Amino acid sequence: MPEKLRDRREKLARAASERTTAAAPSEVVTKRGKVKVSKTAKTNFTTQLATLQDAGLPILRSLRILENQSAKGPMKQVTAGLAEDVEGGTSLSEAMAKYPYVFDDLYVNLVRAGEAGGALTQIFNRLSEFMEKADALARKIRSAMIYPTLVVSFATAVVIFIMTSVVPKFEDAFRSLGGKLPAPTQFLIDVSRFLATNWWILLLAVLVLVAGFVAIGRTRGGRRFYDARKLRLWIFGPIVHGTQIARFSRTLGTLSSSGVERLRSLDIVADAAGNVVFEDGVRKIQAAVREGEAMARQMGATALFDDVVVNMVDVGEETGELDKMLLKVADVYEQQVDNRVGALMSVLEPVLIVCLGVVVGFIVIALFLPLLSIQQLLGR
Repeated sequence: MPEKLRDRREKLARAASERTTAAAPSEVVTKRGKVKVSKTAKTNFTTQLATLQDAGLPILRSLRILENQSAKGPMKQVTAGLAEDVEGGTSLSEAMAKYPYVFDDLYVNLVRAGEAGGALTQIFNRLSEFMEKADALARKIRSAMIYPTLVVSFATAVVIFIMTSVVPKFEDAFRSLGGKLPAPTQFLIDVSRFLATNWWILLLAVLVLVAGFVAIGRTRGGRRFYDARKLRLWIFGPIVHGTQIARFSRTLGTLSSSGVERLRSLDIVADAAGNVVFEDGVRKIQAAVREGEAMARQMGATALFDDVVVNMVDVGEETGELDKMLLKVADVYEQQVDNRVGALMSVLEPVLIVCLGVVVGFIVIALFLPLLSIQQLLGR
């Protein structure tokens, strides 16, 4: 009887160990390097946690509720791991720091500041608002690029099909009748021949170019070059620039309003910039602030921020309401980006249609021009 009881205890211990191992997401991080959690899942987690905290529930109970409500996947594992760590006496910020690919420095530092100031509920509300606005801006830009991408892809596929399948048949018909072909038709046939015989050269050239761009983009200097060009692009440059200013202002304003120390906030903002040129600019601002200089003055010296932003930050520093000023700047620039994207789409759609019409029209005209010659040859 004692042996059976001992065997049963050992089986229960092994089962408990297996459940713990399966639920521990930190092991997923160490084995795979990262946990793939979508931005939507992370935003939903933050919003739901903010709601539960508003209701006055303890953080551990809130995490357990979210764990039970979550569908199977990485976010459920992460939530389970957070609950286990908090139940074991670890602070929430320290538990989140174990998942750097899910909760970045911005997230962890805001939670740490909320724990230190006893304002965790407000922090999660700010995080929820921050993430929702950031996701909304990103979605607007992505959705704006879907239509042009589809149109260009479809047009390219149609032109390639015509040049490789339709034009050669017309060429055979034209050659059998004899006579000299019009210049547009001859040009079209020459292009068709080149594509039919040298398509692999073009494909190889495209692959080499893409690989070269990717390889250069992985270097610090290459990224700086690309990011600088993005800011100066015609039409698209102001959208990229405005997005960067909105991200800088929203991130720094959220950190400042949560009580995170200024230098640490600038360090987080630099890491989250997503653009090497802006990252370098924020590092210079951070160095100036460390030396005791005003942030607004160094922002103007970087030439990355216009006078409106610099003056609003200057006023914020003088009045002690820097966080409010930065959040206002973020609202203004997010609205500007939204308006510019809308204006770009209203102009881009007809431009794409006209370009597509010109290309297809040229092909049609080039193919039907010889019909006049064919009628003359048949008349003979």
